Amino acid sequence: MKLKSELSSFPTANKLLKFALIGLIGCLGLLCLYYGWSFGPGSRRSDEEASGSDGVDPLFGGFVLHHDLDDLHDDQEHNSEVPKSLPICDLRFSELIPCLDRNLIYQLRLKPNLTLMEHYERHCPPPERRYNCLIPPPLGYKIPIRWPASRDEVWKANIPHTHLAQEKSDQNWMVVNGDKINFPGGGTHFHDGADKYIVALSRMLKFPGDKFNNGGNIRNVLDVGCGVASFGAYLLSHDVIALSLAPNDVHENQIQFALERGIPSTLGILGTKRLTYPSRSFELAHCSRCRIDWLQRDGILLLELDRLLRPGGYFVYTSPEAYANDPENRRIWNAMYDLLKRMCWRVVTKKEQSVVWAKPLTNSCYLKRDSRTRPPLCDSKDDPDASWNVSMKACISRYTSKMHKEKGSGLAPWPQRLTAAPPRLEEIGVSPEEFQEDTNIWHFRVIEYWKQMKSVIQKNSIRNVMDMNSYLGGFAAALNEKDVWVMNVAPVHVSARLKIIYDRGLIGTVHDWCEAFSTYPRTYDLLHAWEVFSEIDERGCSTEDLLIEMDRILRPDGFAIIRDKPAVINYIRKFLTALKWDGWLSEVEPRVDALSSRDEGVLIARKKLWDEGTSVIYMLDAVLVHSPAWSKRMHRKRNVFSY
Repeated sequence: MKLKSELSSFPTANKLLKFALIGLIGCLGLLCLYYGWSFGPGSRRSDEEASGSDGVDPLFGGFVLHHDLDDLHDDQEHNSEVPKSLPICDLRFSELIPCLDRNLIYQLRLKPNLTLMEHYERHCPPPERRYNCLIPPPLGYKIPIRWPASRDEVWKANIPHTHLAQEKSDQNWMVVNGDKINFPGGGTHFHDGADKYIVALSRMLKFPGDKFNNGGNIRNVLDVGCGVASFGAYLLSHDVIALSLAPNDVHENQIQFALERGIPSTLGILGTKRLTYPSRSFELAHCSRCRIDWLQRDGILLLELDRLLRPGGYFVYTSPEAYANDPENRRIWNAMYDLLKRMCWRVVTKKEQSVVWAKPLTNSCYLKRDSRTRPPLCDSKDDPDASWNVSMKACISRYTSKMHKEKGSGLAPWPQRLTAAPPRLEEIGVSPEEFQEDTNIWHFRVIEYWKQMKSVIQKNSIRNVMDMNSYLGGFAAALNEKDVWVMNVAPVHVSARLKIIYDRGLIGTVHDWCEAFSTYPRTYDLLHAWEVFSEIDERGCSTEDLLIEMDRILRPDGFAIIRDKPAVINYIRKFLTALKWDGWLSEVEPRVDALSSRDEGVLIARKKLWDEGTSVIYMLDAVLVHSPAWSKRMHRKRNVFSY
């Protein structure tokens, strides 16, 4: 108030100050507009739009992005095509998941079948609808609480949503406690805690020592409709890794809470498409009050679980249909029992609120069925491992003759299976010797990575890790002694390799890196990209788009390890300032090994946590993202990446 009164007594000074402020804002706006016009992040231009051999845009004066990254090293010294900054999205996009944005469905007037949950499946925006900007953290964002403390508490500012705590207050899901949210470990059907529930299930199944891993024979679990993933959190102490799965539905922040806690989890829905995992990936599937209509469409959702379960795999079902005696629940139970009997599943145990079914070990039961029995066996030409954008099928995936003869998957118990060559290697043409060599090479590579990061890694600062091109899972296997979990990603063109990941007792998913990944922003502490940029560039997709996507899913203070051709590394290093990753970095030329298909470089960079000043200064750029000039610019460009 004092300053205001003093300024009002000096009209001339007051006007000059106003003009200076207006001029400063105008200059900033013009500067942002220049960068917005001279470089549309991640965009490409067709040959017809380019004019002249120097690659200069005749209208805007901006440089056309190169498709051939091998030429970048020579060209960098002679042009300014790498931007100095990128605009920041509006704060309302701080939780944007580009391919799971339900607002987009309404805006594009799509007509998904709500009954079949199609509106919760992936719908990536067309190029002209993408946001070429960096996703900001919510106001007050803090570096996440470190594992293992994060299992039980997170910062409320990082996920400012408390409706789940209010709605599930009587079930011990989560409790708001000042500036934190606490997780007592409860669930809809295990109010007293997931730890006690897990022991009770182990006793039902007569597992030795009440340990859920059954002597190492149960390692991979799929938890469908997982809530905030407390079941998966407490399975970790049993040497069991659960892939906790839930959609971005009315409880839209379930998986966001789970990932913030440091629990292996992912967004997904049992709708119309197969889940993005190969057949025979899990020893056990779990549904605790997951509110799924398992009887719909001739049991197609149960048949999807059947595809994913290993021979003899369990389905743990904890729900009123398993124990309630009212007419409606009895009707559902009887119909479900009949369906699963026709699928050759058998009840292993049933006690109190839970029932456990088991899938057959061999094809024997299938072969004894009447040929007219529903559901039918899948056609022999059907590939049960195909999972990227593949529709579910209401049929039973039979075992190969080899698996039928061996009566099981032939896997060693955990942890031996991590390094033992799995039988399915021969299906992808890899020998046991090549598998072992791969394991050894990645063990050495990871040691070298950690040497480079040793000076800046804080204790327990890395928990959620993603290997963007997992190959045979060697990178994740090399991290087994560290207190981390790894989401192994098999690119679509090599999706068959993902079955080896699961056979090793690891988890992962299939994905096309020309599209955005199905996760919330700020969910991974470390991203490892081995030859990912070279691969997408060969397919005509954009390096810049992928870098912006990596920024979206990487936590502040998180690391990106990029291993690729020297030209790729050189270009990405120059792009770090625009990403605001211009703090600590390390760049080395690694030792040549049997996996080096070409000359390689390794770049390790750390993403900075923006301070409040950074957010305010760059937020002016957000106006450009929605301006007519920016929209016109983006319509003129050919974008491959859906964002």
